[in-house]
Amino acid sequence: MLAQLYIKNYALIDELDVSFDEGLTIITGETGAGKSILLGGLSLVLGKRVDFSNIKNSDNKSIIECTFNIEAYNLESLFATYNLEYEQQTIIRREVLPSGKSRAFVNDSPVTLAVLDALGQQLIDIHSQHETLSLTDDTFQFQIIDALAQSHDVLKEYKETLAAYIKNQKELESLQNQQQQSKKDYDYNSFLLQEIEEAQVLNLDLKALESQYETLNNVDYIQSELQFAQQVLNHEDVGISTQLTELKQRFNKLKEVSNEYASLFERILSTQIELDDICSEIEQHQNSLEANPQLLFDIENQLKKVNDLMGKHNVQTIDELNAVFDELSEKVSHLTNLDAQLEKCSTLLNKNLQKLNKISSLLSAKRSAVLRMLEDELHVLLGALGMPNAVFKIELNPASDFLFNGKDDLNFLLKANKGGQFLPLKKGASGGELSRIMLAVKSILSKHQKLPTIMFDEIDTGVSGEISNKMASIMQDMSQYMQVFTITHLPQIAAKGAHHFKVFKVDNDASTATQLKKLNTNERLEEIAQMLSGKEITETAKQHAQQLLN
Repeated sequence: MLAQLYIKNYALIDELDVSFDEGLTIITGETGAGKSILLGGLSLVLGKRVDFSNIKNSDNKSIIECTFNIEAYNLESLFATYNLEYEQQTIIRREVLPSGKSRAFVNDSPVTLAVLDALGQQLIDIHSQHETLSLTDDTFQFQIIDALAQSHDVLKEYKETLAAYIKNQKELESLQNQQQQSKKDYDYNSFLLQEIEEAQVLNLDLKALESQYETLNNVDYIQSELQFAQQVLNHEDVGISTQLTELKQRFNKLKEVSNEYASLFERILSTQIELDDICSEIEQHQNSLEANPQLLFDIENQLKKVNDLMGKHNVQTIDELNAVFDELSEKVSHLTNLDAQLEKCSTLLNKNLQKLNKISSLLSAKRSAVLRMLEDELHVLLGALGMPNAVFKIELNPASDFLFNGKDDLNFLLKANKGGQFLPLKKGASGGELSRIMLAVKSILSKHQKLPTIMFDEIDTGVSGEISNKMASIMQDMSQYMQVFTITHLPQIAAKGAHHFKVFKVDNDASTATQLKKLNTNERLEEIAQMLSGKEITETAKQHAQQLLN
């Protein structure tokens, strides 16, 4: 229940601090006094967006703070979900800073507006004329039926299974599309894969192959140059090797004449050793080199295959060609993998389908079990609310497909008068009738589940006399199970409250401020008498007011 409300610097409110109790609380006041300001302030605590034009003094911080006693609401798991500290007396605060930024806190822990909204839905239900229209929406109608049927756990399981089923359907469709496309590409990719495989170019040392090709392709020229080198080095008279031998012999004698030439001799000796090694290697090359037209032809063909494949696949290196081969291998083998995935996905889809059918049948059965009870209770309450001939017919029929709320089509039909026909609520009920129907529904729900605090914003619009008296009795009855607030202009309803607050304006020299005051017995008598007779309170009005209070 809402235990305390604190508002500072919001709309026409300078500062307001008021406590509330259990039961039925009445809020009255002249039109324009500021009753809507209270609802606006509460809506901020419930996570609604800030309208900065409602900040009274933009230079100062605006604060709206509510204290709720939540011991009876079993909200521990919700607090745990959002990692909030659970307190039986929970404080929700919303601050709007002069900078325009907004902050929200639950028990002094900062939270997002989404968290405020989720928590607020469990704590207080502000029922405006707009909310009355939701009665014609099938989502809200399902909420009514499921609340009475106590089928929330079944509905939760259904929604989880439906989400898994839809996910399976999308995955299966994607796999089928992939398979269809893979079959088209399979032959082409297999051909490309086989082409690379038969070319035997994978992990090929391309540089070595190109070097071998250049050698075989220039064998005559290389042999000619090697022969020339042999002649230059080993000619009997003028060869470098012959002359270097003679030079070595001369310096060998010269170093014996003077030790100064020993180092030159060693260098000449070292040069001759290197030159002999060069001669030996040239000879080896000559001996190993021979023309091989067939090998040259084979290498040329191999290089042509490599270059053709590189050009075809737009790559520059053997490593890149290997990567193309691996990619093609994966595509070719993917079709086989798809078959296995399709089978697995299809099996899971059928399993979820069976589960959906089972859960939706259970959900439908639980809902069907409460329809007649709801129809009967609505008939009784609406009769008391001035609609004695109103007959409700609630139809629950199997849907052709799995829907968000189950495999059911739900219709709330109303026959408002004798001899009329059953019509959907949006066509068969006026605005005033919808308000009475909504009150009846909320009254029924209050007896079957723990509802949050509810605040009716002039739900009595368009009614008067004995009907308003009966509406007040229904709200009074509801207040035995929950905390009820009602903003009203009708004295018959105002007199039924356990607590009575008045919203009024106070004019100062510089500004106008809205205030909220709890009325004592005498003040309450005066307020109800004024509601009966206007500003000029007559003795008859006072007597009538006293009769209503009694």
